[in-house]
Amino acid sequence: MIITTRWGKSLGLALLGLLIGWAPLQAKEAVPAPGDPVIEKRLALISEELRCLVCQNESLASSRAELANDLREEVRKLLREDQSDAQIKAYLVMRYGDFVLYRPEVKPLTWVLWFGPFALLLLGLLGLMAYIRERQSVKPAQAPLSEEDRRKVERILKMGDAP
Repeated sequence: MIITTRWGKSLGLALLGLLIGWAPLQAKEAVPAPGDPVIEKRLALISEELRCLVCQNESLASSRAELANDLREEVRKLLREDQSDAQIKAYLVMRYGDFVLYRPEVKPLTWVLWFGPFALLLLGLLGLMAYIRERQSVKPAQAPLSEEDRRKVERILKMGDAP
């Protein structure tokens, strides 16, 4: 069927443009080819214990950042070299610091990471208790009403809301 009207050609071009624009939206991310299942399983276990250095709140396994992909490839390479999980973690800690581990070891260098939040909470509670105790001990002394003030109050109460 040949479209000869001006509106028909415009409509055809619009549909063609829509189809061309729609194609990139349907593209999916390439899935890496499955390798050795034993290595992939170990990689999944190790990468759950490692932190993504870009996202910081995601594990290496769940991160989609480019650096996370590079780190997974690096771990995969180390696994192919038959290094143990402890050796791989030690290598990554040596290279990136304790921050790369989701659960860093308890050592003097990481005490702040492990005990810092509890220490801050304890200090806050102690400060709150001191503040409350101070407020309770200092009560303003109330001076009794003089006779003149008492008469003014009685007069105001008898008159109602009017001054």
